[in-house]
Amino acid sequence: MLKNKTIYIILLALLAGLSLGACAPQPTAVTVPDTPAPQVITDGLGKQFTLQTPYQKVVSLAPSNTEILYAVGAGSQVVARDTFSDYPEQALQVKDIGGGWGEVDTEAIIALNPDLVLSAEINAVEQVKALEDLGLNVFYLANPKDLEGMYENLRIVARLTGHEAEAETLVEALKERVAAVDRKVAGVSDHPVVFYELDGTDPNAPWTSGPGTFIDLLLARAGGSNLGNILESSWAQINLENLVTENPDIILLGDALWGGVTAEAVAARAGW
Repeated sequence: MLKNKTIYIILLALLAGLSLGACAPQPTAVTVPDTPAPQVITDGLGKQFTLQTPYQKVVSLAPSNTEILYAVGAGSQVVARDTFSDYPEQALQVKDIGGGWGEVDTEAIIALNPDLVLSAEINAVEQVKALEDLGLNVFYLANPKDLEGMYENLRIVARLTGHEAEAETLVEALKERVAAVDRKVAGVSDHPVVFYELDGTDPNAPWTSGPGTFIDLLLARAGGSNLGNILESSWAQINLENLVTENPDIILLGDALWGGVTAEAVAARAGW
């Protein structure tokens, strides 16, 4: 009997241990958040950027870039901009580092310690290289050749700065506006000749946009005919004699904002 009692006591101890084990807190599986895979983005010069996290301190070297940054919601990440970047108005609150077609203040840029310098085709490739040689991270955003290229530029800047959702909303809104223009000009048969002045510093040979440019595409999309199509280069000067001979129906002043050119000033030009 003693042996049986001993066995019985051992069984009770084992059962008690099993019961305690069942009541004890069970280890829970720890969910480790997935680390986002780095994005590889190629700029307009073929340079690859591996992006693990969005850039937070951006210097813009072109008005077009500045507008894109603010449009996609990255305005608070802009720490400096070129002299010509005056839109939106908030951009005027950040540091002016010069530039445009001139020299940028490289010392000021370095002092800001940006993690990204966003350049454009307005910036010479040699200037981009000089900034890279100073240890700066320079992304070259090429000019779009069509509307899809413009949408892609918005998406690229959004990816660089972490605002992809905002960019998609903006792209959809822009597509709706383009569709509205397409509907309005669909039945128009009259296509006015348009002269788009880029730079009238020399009024006898103003700069304009030639064939195959984004401006050329926009003018055609809006129902106009670009006078610059008679030129051979994408960006060229046209002499006043040829301009008067072509006699455009409409003159658009692309230099109105950056150069302060007015319709009255153009009308007062000799020969115009």
